[in-house]
Amino acid sequence: MAKTAPVVDQEQDDSYGDVTCEKCGSGERDEEILLCDKCDKGFHMQCLRPIMVRVPVGRWVCVDCSGQRPVKCLSQRKIMHFFRIEKTMVGTDKPELSQETIKHKRRSRPLTMKKRRRRLLPFVPSKDPLQRAAQLRTLASALTILKMKYSNDLTYVPGMAPRSANQSMLEIGGVQVLSKEDFETLEQCRAMHRQGEYPPLVVVEDQFQGFTVEADGPIKDFTLIAEYTGDVDYLKNREKDDCDSIMTLLLSEDPSKSLVICPDKCGNISRFISGINNHNRFGKKKQNCKCVRYSINGEVRVLLVATRDISKGERLYYDYNGYEHEYPTHHFL
Repeated sequence: MAKTAPVVDQEQDDSYGDVTCEKCGSGERDEEILLCDKCDKGFHMQCLRPIMVRVPVGRWVCVDCSGQRPVKCLSQRKIMHFFRIEKTMVGTDKPELSQETIKHKRRSRPLTMKKRRRRLLPFVPSKDPLQRAAQLRTLASALTILKMKYSNDLTYVPGMAPRSANQSMLEIGGVQVLSKEDFETLEQCRAMHRQGEYPPLVVVEDQFQGFTVEADGPIKDFTLIAEYTGDVDYLKNREKDDCDSIMTLLLSEDPSKSLVICPDKCGNISRFISGINNHNRFGKKKQNCKCVRYSINGEVRVLLVATRDISKGERLYYDYNGYEHEYPTHHFL
């Protein structure tokens, strides 16, 4: 049975009727204004950096009261510089398909029916350029707070593993080779990145899970979401590393040659995607994407792929223990 709401003094109730946002100065959309539990100041959820997409559960304090350094709102020019977006390609132009791709699309179907292999789908960016810019700001803010640089490629730093160490032929049992069609999809996605077009995703901060990723638009099953990027290092050098986002890159018969991806100094949005709890029966139900290792031009690379249709507002999850089953996930929500 629902309890009756307590009687509130009229003067006390009216004191919150004229609250305005400390960022934009507007009192409109009052249902989206969060009140700090310490200073009673108001903030629109969309005016916060990182943006908050839902009302937090429990106590909430603003950046000034929490003691954290506020993140400055990045201008459009800084966003373009941050993500290395090509100025000449910003607009509505779409990446041109190669002649080979066009020929492939025009081929007639064979007379004999064969089991069709599923192809990776390119992501579909949000149509509204302002929405795309807001999505990139959430990622830039999260990377800035963690003092990370944006990188959409694997990086090889002196003193760590050299690029020559990343050879797919060293993998135990081998690695599946990325097909020609899927490679074209990967290149198409990278071309869209250079134009400033990314998957419809936002980075949000959860008071229990930290930074997480949510869909800001629908994503179809088997869509290529991102490539897992960061510094490449030998596993032996990272066995005592406390970074919670280390990804397996290469598992060699010689343990000293096994490689991992370490997104602690540079990376992209894949670094913020959450892992499921392998010890919880509800964990598998949350999973909506997976990491798949492919051999691309003789090197191993890790791609994040949607495993089912993902709705707007849904948080992204994948299995951290897709290969070794050694990562402790019992504390995951």
